Amino acid sequence: MNNKIIQFICPDQKGIIAKITNIIYSSNSNIISIEQHVDNENNIFYIRLVISNEKISQLPNNELVDLALKLNGKINIFDLEKKLNVAILGTKESEPVYDLFIKHTTKALSCNTPILISNHNKLSIVAKQFNSDFYKIDNNEQILSILKKEKIDLIILARYMQIIPDSILNLYKNNIINIHHSFLPAFKGAKPYHQAYKKGVKIIGATGHYVTKKLDEGPIIAQDVVHINHSHSIKNIMQLGRGIEKAVLYKSVKAHLDYKIIINKNKTIVFK
Repeated sequence: MNNKIIQFICPDQKGIIAKITNIIYSSNSNIISIEQHVDNENNIFYIRLVISNEKISQLPNNELVDLALKLNGKINIFDLEKKLNVAILGTKESEPVYDLFIKHTTKALSCNTPILISNHNKLSIVAKQFNSDFYKIDNNEQILSILKKEKIDLIILARYMQIIPDSILNLYKNNIINIHHSFLPAFKGAKPYHQAYKKGVKIIGATGHYVTKKLDEGPIIAQDVVHINHSHSIKNIMQLGRGIEKAVLYKSVKAHLDYKIIINKNKTIVFK
């Protein structure tokens, strides 16, 4: 069975779902699942469908593209059976990197075995444990060369404490996910836990977001928080935060790999 994921975006109007489903029905394809959302403020309609057909030639790709053009919209079509090539970039923190490999090993993340890139040798032991290729790098040119060589589709920054250069950002727009250890837009930049501690906040959080040229300002995918109080030291706060970081990073990466995300400007629609 050939399965495709359809993401369809257009100005909201009557009859959109009927037009889309009629095209799918006419091609003898089957709708496995369907999710939709209407942004009433901006009058935008979003829909995500999983469709299948025994014959790949009968999938109505061209007809759906034509409909999107007629409705002044856009469409994304993904092959559900194709697994993406993933690169994890880390520095010294092994915990978020290890968690991602565990999730992949248990098939909670559907992708090819990630490669691991780091500017330190410390993480090589993690790559070895999970039979992953490890690359020790010294500069951004090396990273770009590796990404091209390995035909990487998605980059995950798992506590990678370096600025991503424009050469990589331009090539991987909306395909670089970062975990920031604060509830953005609060406490951007370096040492957010220390910033939160100094402010005496009562919650700390983590944010999974796409990386853009503006630091910690890319479209947000997932967030979570945990409550703290005056008795928590900075060490306590960092320990509590690590659990949230791993959960939010996993949720963000899974949503991307499952094609659950539609990006509109600096906002995301994340289907369940």
